[in-house]
This record gives sequence, structure tokens and C-alpha cells, in this order.
Amino acid sequence: MSDNVLNFQSVKLEEEKSQLVILDQTALPNRTSYLELETVEDVWEAIYKLKVRGAPAIGIAGAYGAYIGIKHSKSTSYEDFYNEFMKVKERLASSRPTAVNLFWALDRMEECLKNNKDKTIDEIKDSLRLEAHSIREEDKEVCKTIGEYALSLLKPGMGILTHCNAGTIATAKYGTALAPLYLGAEKGYDFKVFADETRPLLQGARLTAWELNEAGIDVTVICDNMASIVMKNGWIDAVVVGCDRVAYNGDTANKIGTSGVAILAKKYGIPFYVHAPLSTIDLKTKTGDDIHIELRPGEEIYKTWYEKPMAPEGIKTYNPAFDVTDAEYISAIITEKGIAYPPYEESIPRLFDK
Repeated sequence: MSDNVLNFQSVKLEEEKSQLVILDQTALPNRTSYLELETVEDVWEAIYKLKVRGAPAIGIAGAYGAYIGIKHSKSTSYEDFYNEFMKVKERLASSRPTAVNLFWALDRMEECLKNNKDKTIDEIKDSLRLEAHSIREEDKEVCKTIGEYALSLLKPGMGILTHCNAGTIATAKYGTALAPLYLGAEKGYDFKVFADETRPLLQGARLTAWELNEAGIDVTVICDNMASIVMKNGWIDAVVVGCDRVAYNGDTANKIGTSGVAILAKKYGIPFYVHAPLSTIDLKTKTGDDIHIELRPGEEIYKTWYEKPMAPEGIKTYNPAFDVTDAEYISAIITEKGIAYPPYEESIPRLFDK
């Protein structure tokens, strides 16, 4: 397997220039380009417009964005500096309301600030920079460990279906749901992967297919409404997906269309595996009904990816970015601390005790 795709850095800090450099995921697969973000508004726009996307990558971008936002602060007192930081944090938090990683990373940056309140302002700034680095580096190990646990559930030669993109460019490295595919390729597992195109933003067709193809992994793109027939044909042995938020009871929010795939998998007796860093598990959210679902502009459905509109101009649209998969359809939730099985109200809390 070529490891070139694993060397792509979706989010990195150029320290000398105080810039956040991101791989522009809206340009893929036709162009590989990087954007230099210098302000909080630059980072906010990049997250909102999906130039950087994937729950872990959003969290990393948020952490670096918080640092960039206060690096040039002129505050001389801790109180003024803290208030300035909180304005930056609140602005970044408003960019994507569903992915809990963003709030987790911003909360962690705030905690770092509080833990260093007795230091000078310059020392606090440096601590925040190092904390953002730690969030990024830790994600690499988290994703690799998730991949190792997930691979224990898979066998060589399996047909794998995946929805959206939970790959290396959605994280610091390896991805979540795609991590076992990369690790399996290193072992010669010869998976046959089917990637839902994942409308309306086409993350499966544009991003997952690009990633896996670059890595030399057998991948076939299908339309979202073809999942049933490939399952019925017996071509799918397991479904692997990432997630943006896991509730206490195991209900899981992921890219729109995921719940339909899970229901189909249940129908055909195919295991459905959710890959979730602990940072995406929100114990304060009791069920999926409590998860706020982001609504996005309707133009994404019929206009954004086409030369000409594919529906009448001004047509009414409904464009939720995510849906919630009920826990009853999830075979296992795979984390860096192990694999949780139903009943999730019992198994999920135990993960935090390890």
C-alpha cells in the first residue's frame, strides 16, 4: 500500500507565520491545494464551508484557531486575556453545532488557559500553542488504536461499505472508520470497499474514493440509493462509519443518510460498526433526540457541485447535515479504549474508567 495519502496533513500550524494551513477538502479530488488561515474569521469560514471537515479535524482546527485568535492579544492582565479568549472560543463554536469534537477541543483549550493563569500572558500563549499540538498528535494515536480494535472484527477479503468520509484527511492521520482499511491493507487483507457517494456534499465520491484509490485499496463508488442492492447481492460483509456525536444511550449522529444504511444492514444481517474517539461521546446527551441537527443551505442539494442547477431555481429544500442512527441498529461502537457492545448505557460509561 502506498503511504503517500497517509502523509497528507489536513491541518497544521505554520508557527513562523502564525498561520493555520489546511488541506482544502472542497477542491478534492480534482485539485490538491492548501489554504493559509490567519484570523478567527478565516478559521470559522473554513469550518463552516467544509474546507476542513471530519469531527477530529474540526476539533484540531478549532484548537489552533483559538490559539491564532489570541496570539496577538495586547491584553496585559489575565482577566482581560481570558475574556478575549472566550470571545474567540464562542465564535469558533458557532461554526458547526453538531460535531462535539469542536466543543471538546475548545473546552480543553479553555482548561489549559485556566491551569496556567499564574503564568505571564506570553507563557499562557505558548501553553495554548502546545495544547493544540497535543490535541493533534494525540489524535494520530487515537485513530491508529481505533483501527487496530476495528480490524479485530474484520477478516481478509471482506466486502466493506462505508458512508461519508472518516479517513485520514478527516483526522490527524489514519481516520476513524477508514483506519482499519489502511491497517488491513498493510497486512494484505485485500478488502473490497464500496463507498456511498454521500449526497449532497459527495464526501464519499470526492474524498473517500480519492483517499482509498490513492492508497491502492480496491474501492467502488455507488450512489446512496444503491446500498440495498449491493447488500442483497451478498457483496457487503460489514459497514464501517465514523460519527460526530454519540449519546449516552448509543444513539449516534453522523452524516445524513447513515441511519438508512444502518437500517438496511440490520435487514440483511450485516454488522454495522461505528468508529468513535472518546471525544465524540457526549455523556451529557442522553439520547439522539437531544442532538441538535445542523441545517445547511439548500443550494448544496442542487447547485453547489453542478455547472447548471439540477432543480428549479428557488425551489424549497430541506438539507439536514446529519441524521441520528438509533442504538438498536449499531452492532458495536469502537473507541481507542476498546469496543462497546449493547446495552450501551452500561458499556459506554465503562470506557471512561479505563
